[in-house]
Amino acid sequence: MSAARPIRPLDAAGLVLIRERGRGPEVLVGRRHSRVPFLPDIYVFPGGRVDSADSAASGFPEPLHRAVETDLSAGSRRPGATFARTAIRETFEETGLLFGAEGSRAPASPSAPIWQAFAGDGRAPAFGALDFICRAITPTYSKRRYNTRFFLADGDLAHGELGGSGELLDLGWRSLDELRTLGLVDVTQFVMREALRRWTAGLKPGCEPSRLFCYKGEIARCRNGPGSAWAVPEEGF
Repeated sequence: MSAARPIRPLDAAGLVLIRERGRGPEVLVGRRHSRVPFLPDIYVFPGGRVDSADSAASGFPEPLHRAVETDLSAGSRRPGATFARTAIRETFEETGLLFGAEGSRAPASPSAPIWQAFAGDGRAPAFGALDFICRAITPTYSKRRYNTRFFLADGDLAHGELGGSGELLDLGWRSLDELRTLGLVDVTQFVMREALRRWTAGLKPGCEPSRLFCYKGEIARCRNGPGSAWAVPEEGF
């Protein structure tokens, strides 16, 4: 009998928000509910799978950096902006925070609840502030698989009171010392390390291509871009 074919990973997107405070960088994370089938009780960044509604334009300006949009679209049939909409929407649904800025003109009739929330708050989503830092693909043996695009952005552009849908519990802005006590899984550590590296260096969106994190069998591996050599991810951050 032939081996079962691996499940095709679902497209998803996540957002790493970092802000500077007196104790140094703080990163927004929450704990997944114990009843979810994928990574229960694990601390993660806000994010989730791409929905069909994410394919529709928000009605707001969506000025992704050209390099970011090109990188996002590589190897995907979806336009790059689709993943950015997903990350912004999921962040709002899971945390209650609107990632945007005041002063931009709202569309006449926003197409979905997320964009209606922006219009009602007098803000516009900050597409241009998003940097695409890495893509992560879950192992072939997983029962649930995701092909997730992770973005990095300034946490000071996230507005509102932490709350959300309840999918993420114990939401909070945590220092690096606090994050190291949470038992983050390998992919989250990889994304965290890459996000902090870019944040510390002050890199603007589009300055560097995204990295790739995936598995060969049960062994995690990463590379800097198409054609580059594979390496074993470092541990910690």
